[in-house]
Amino acid sequence: MAIVFTSFIEVLNDLGMGAAIIQRKQENLSEEHFQTAFWSGVAWSLLIYLVMVIAVAPFAVNFYKEPMLGQIIPVLSLGILSSPINMVHKAQLTKALDFKKLTYVNNFSNIFSGVLSLALAFLGFGVWSLVFNSIASFLIAMPLYFRATGWKPKFMWSEQAFKDIFGFGIFTTGTNLFNNLMNKLDYLLIGKLMTAADLGAYTLAFVLTDTFRSQVMGVMNKVMFPVYSSLQGNSKELKMYYSRVVKYNCLLVFPIMLFFIAEGEAIITLFFGQKWNDAILPLQILSGSVLFHMMVNSNTVVVRGMGKAKLEMQLQIYKSIFLYIPVLVGMIYFYGIIGAALAFLIIKFVSVFIVLFYLNKLIGYTFNDMFLSVKPVLLASFVPFLTIIAIHKFWPLNFYISAFLFFSSYILSVYFIMGKEMKEVVRKIKKKPLQTNV
Repeated sequence: MAIVFTSFIEVLNDLGMGAAIIQRKQENLSEEHFQTAFWSGVAWSLLIYLVMVIAVAPFAVNFYKEPMLGQIIPVLSLGILSSPINMVHKAQLTKALDFKKLTYVNNFSNIFSGVLSLALAFLGFGVWSLVFNSIASFLIAMPLYFRATGWKPKFMWSEQAFKDIFGFGIFTTGTNLFNNLMNKLDYLLIGKLMTAADLGAYTLAFVLTDTFRSQVMGVMNKVMFPVYSSLQGNSKELKMYYSRVVKYNCLLVFPIMLFFIAEGEAIITLFFGQKWNDAILPLQILSGSVLFHMMVNSNTVVVRGMGKAKLEMQLQIYKSIFLYIPVLVGMIYFYGIIGAALAFLIIKFVSVFIVLFYLNKLIGYTFNDMFLSVKPVLLASFVPFLTIIAIHKFWPLNFYISAFLFFSSYILSVYFIMGKEMKEVVRKIKKKPLQTNV
C-alpha cells in the first residue's frame, strides 16, 4: 500500500535528467550539465520529500484506513533523497557502457540490503524489514558510485545547462509518471475495492510474471538506450538492433511464461502453499499477457533513444486514457483480481498493434518484421509447452521431472532452430565487442 503512493512521487524525482544526460551526444555535454543536474536534483528531491511527509502520508492513511502508513511512508520515502546523489554517476557509467561497475554496485548493495532485510524479518521486525531494505540499499550504493566514477559535485549551476537537460527530461518524467500510474492502478483499485488478501494474491501473480518480465527487459534496456541514442538518424541500424532485442528478450522470457501457464497450480501450491491458491489463475492469465508484451518489448527505449521523448509521452497518455484506465477499472469492478489479469491480457494484445503502427512510421518496423523476430522463439517454446500439456493428460508427472523435461526440450529446440545463429552471435561478441559513438 505504501509503495503504491511512494512510487508515484519517485518517478518525478530526478525530472528525467539522468536520461537526458545519457541521450545527449557527447560533444554537446559538459561538466556544467553534470553539476547542474546534480544540484537541481538535490533541491527538487528535498521538496518532493516534504510533500511525501506533509501531504501524501496523511492522504494514504485516509485512503486505505491504515494508520501504520503514516509511519512507513516518511521512512520509505528517504530513498527519494538518494536519487539525485546517485543520478549523475549512473548516467556517466551507462553512457560509457561500463555495465561491469554498474552491476557490481547494484549487486553488492542489493545483496547486503537483502541479507539485512531477511535478518530483520527473522528477528520479528515484520513490515519494517522491507522498509529498511530499501534504505540500506541506497546508503550502501552511494559511496560505491562515487568510487566507481571519481566524479565529485562542485558548487556550479548553469541556466542554459538546465534548459538543455530539462527540455528532454520533463517529457521522460511525464512518460514515467503515466507508466507508473498504469503499473499501479490495478494495485490501487484492488486494495481499495477488495481485501488485503486479494491484493496479496494478485501481487504474487504479478511479481512472478510482469515484474519478472520488466526486470529481464530492464537489463537489456539499460544497455540499448545509450546504443540507440548513438544511432539517431540511422533508421536501418535502429531497426536491426531493435529486431535482435525483441528476439533475445523473448528467448529469455517466453519459456518461463509458458511454463507458468502449464504448471501454475503446481508452482503456487508447492512453493507458496495452498493459502495462495487464489493466485493460480491470475498467474496463468498474466503469463499470457506477457507473451503479447514481449512481441514488441522495449519499443519505448527506441523512441526515447531517437530523442523523441515528447512523442513517447504523448503515446503513453493516449494509451492510458483510452485503453488502460477504462479496461482496468471495468474489469476489476466486475470480476476482481481475475478481471485485473484479463484486463492486462486485453491491453497487451491491443498494444501490439498500436506499437507496430508507430514503429513502422519511425523506423519501418512492420508486423512482418515482428513475426520474423519472434518466429524461431515461438517454435522453440511451443514444442516443449505442447509436449508437457499432452503428457499431463495421460501421466501425472512430478513437478521437478516436468520442469526438467520442459526446459531441457526447450534448450534442444533452440539449438536445432537457432543454434547456428547463436553460435555466430557468440563468435562476433568474442571477436569484436559492440562499439558505439557514445
